[in-house]
Amino acid sequence: MLNILGKKYLFLIASGILVLASVISVLIWGLKPGIDFTGGSLLEIEYKDARPDLQVVKKNIEPLDIGNVTVQFTGERGALLRFKHIDEAKHIEIIQVLGGSEKVAEKRFDTIGPTIGEELKRRSILAIVLAIIGIVLYITFVFRQVSRPVSSWKYGVVTIWALIHDVMIPIGIFSILGHFRNVEVDTLFITALLTILGFSVHDTIVVFDRIRENLRKLKVAETYETTVNRSINETLTRSINTSLTVLIILLAIFFFGGETTRYFALALIFGIIFGTYSSIFVASPLLVIWHNLTKKR
Repeated sequence: MLNILGKKYLFLIASGILVLASVISVLIWGLKPGIDFTGGSLLEIEYKDARPDLQVVKKNIEPLDIGNVTVQFTGERGALLRFKHIDEAKHIEIIQVLGGSEKVAEKRFDTIGPTIGEELKRRSILAIVLAIIGIVLYITFVFRQVSRPVSSWKYGVVTIWALIHDVMIPIGIFSILGHFRNVEVDTLFITALLTILGFSVHDTIVVFDRIRENLRKLKVAETYETTVNRSINETLTRSINTSLTVLIILLAIFFFGGETTRYFALALIFGIIFGTYSSIFVASPLLVIWHNLTKKR
């Protein structure tokens, strides 16, 4: 049996450093919001023949008076164009100056007004906060009958740190990507964060539930740390295998999926990795450390 809790302080220090680095990154650079939150338009096209130079694409659009235009090439013949909020007439006009249906194929067009973008931002933050509160209340309720030797509400409190750990690190990574690679966050990124919360708490509950069952079946006297370490070992293989299965699918989406789902898959990849880490090496060690500190008093 692996003595995972033997290095519990090392695991928690590593976790704290990653979260702190993520917070610093967000404070310094912030996140680069997409049109979902700022308002604007996004047009994805693919040239049927050879793709013109970047400057040629910008020069063709310049006379249309649609403000600052950002052009990003994708693949061998694709291009992503970002500009201010426009109506359908202007949308058709842009397609025409780019070469019309004879030269380009339109793959996607999204346009969102600034008012709707601000509302989406507020709702996204509210969704994450409510999800975390709901998860913590649920865990506290589920473990309400566990009072020996750790009270049920402590399981909920420990889960808060694990959830913060799981969403803060992907947010920090996307802050860095936004600063250095101009990667934007949109509603798909919020969906990824909510998915990460659900996956992570599921993994944490599996470990906590095994701890609860082992405490109930305990016949021979052993320390709480020993029981928790045994519970982690009993669920370790299941947790790793489940995460690896999901990661294989997400890696396939990241490498072979479209441009629109690439960073959604990337956020989930980081979330699954750190979510699995927190369930095994953060949540349970925190319970043990808290219990040990309480005993000393």
